[in-house]
Amino acid sequence: MEWIRVETEEQLREALAVRMEVFVKEQGVPADIEVDEHDASPSACRHYIVQSDSATIAAGRYRTYEPGVAKLQRFAVLKPWRGAGVGTFLLRAMEEEAKREGYRAVILDAQCSAEAFYRRLGYELISSEPFLDAGILHVRMRKNGLA
Repeated sequence: MEWIRVETEEQLREALAVRMEVFVKEQGVPADIEVDEHDASPSACRHYIVQSDSATIAAGRYRTYEPGVAKLQRFAVLKPWRGAGVGTFLLRAMEEEAKREGYRAVILDAQCSAEAFYRRLGYELISSEPFLDAGILHVRMRKNGLA
C-alpha cells in the first residue's frame, strides 16, 4: 500500500472515482455537489490517493482553511478496504504533508458516524451541534500540534 500526492489528471480522475463510489453511490450525495472548484485540476487543492496493487482504494484532499490551519476534506475509503487501516494510513500521511508545509493544525467536518474514528486519531470536537452537509449529519473536529 502506498500514498501518492495527486499530480496528474489521471490520478485526479482516480481520486474522484473513489469519491463517487463512496459519497454518490453509497451515501446518495448529489454528484453536482460532490465535485467542486477544488477538483478542477491536480493543483487546485492538495489531493491524495492510496493504491494497493496499482488499484486506487482511497482518496482525500486538504486546502488552507486559515493561516497555519489546513482543512481535510473528501476523505473516502472504498468499502472492501474499510477496517484494514487504510483510512488511518492516509490520514497520517496527509497530516505529515500538512506539517511539512508548515501547518500547525488541521480541521475537518466528520460525518457523525466517523466521529469515533477521528477521536482515536487525536481529533477533538469543536462544533457545538451536529450540522447537515450534503444531507448527512457532520461535526467539526480539530487536531492541534502538527508543527
